[in-house]
Amino acid sequence: MTQELVFAALTYPEIDPIAISLGPLAIRWYSLAYIFGIMLGWRYCRWLCFQAPRQLRPIAMDDFIVWATLGIILGGRLGYVLFYNFTYFLYNPLEIFAVWQGGMSFHGGLLGVITAMVLFARKEKVHFLALADIIACATPIGLFFGRLANFINGELFGRVTTAEIGMVFPNGGPLPRHPSQLYEAGLEGLTLLLILYLVARTGGLRRRGLTAGLFLVGYGLSRTIVEFFREPDAHIGFLFAEITIGQLLSSPMILVGIGLIVLAFRQPLQTTGPEFKPEDISPKEADKAAKKKASSNKK
Repeated sequence: MTQELVFAALTYPEIDPIAISLGPLAIRWYSLAYIFGIMLGWRYCRWLCFQAPRQLRPIAMDDFIVWATLGIILGGRLGYVLFYNFTYFLYNPLEIFAVWQGGMSFHGGLLGVITAMVLFARKEKVHFLALADIIACATPIGLFFGRLANFINGELFGRVTTAEIGMVFPNGGPLPRHPSQLYEAGLEGLTLLLILYLVARTGGLRRRGLTAGLFLVGYGLSRTIVEFFREPDAHIGFLFAEITIGQLLSSPMILVGIGLIVLAFRQPLQTTGPEFKPEDISPKEADKAAKKKASSNKK
């Protein structure tokens, strides 16, 4: 039976986890996933700022990307330490800083980014939900690249399966398993990105808290579903009644998301602000406008 399962399994495309090697410097796909996710997410956020109701200046995204990156890294690492392997790190505290060895938690990263958004919104004097709605729309981009990197690394694979889509992972034993990383990339990545794009494109950002709520519900449901196919962490296993830590942490997200959606529809639509000034867009646009004005004055 075991031999039949292995024979029927799809071939796992073993890819070197090191994408670029320059002498002693090795750049991993996992690192590139973070870079691509953050940079593309930043550009997408700037574009979203131009959509109605235009309540957040595009140039603000240039500053927030630094805050968001710190929130992702610090929150993601601390979340992994606290939620997934607290006992180990309690006895090996110095390894908390060894982020290059892997070990990041989405839920921790989410809390880190939320903290960054609260502080940034207060500093910039913008509404927290106006910022959260835009960031929520872009987050699936990072999730998509992150899950692809998990697949390349051959980690966070699924449970043993007899389905034809099963794969034999290098570190997953001889039996085929669900490629649950790809399920997550498709659900919480591409599918959620498309849904939020359509909502934002059709005026959804005018309902403050709507896209943030949809993201929380969408991610929470996607993660809960995929967890039924994903192999639980070996050192944690199931918590109770075959419920995983990922499902437990996703439940509050769904509840908070539903609350935000209800709140969004109970509030009046936000009025669309005026067109942005060049200095609201970027220093380059401001400089271009200044040169154009100076040229006109000479004439």
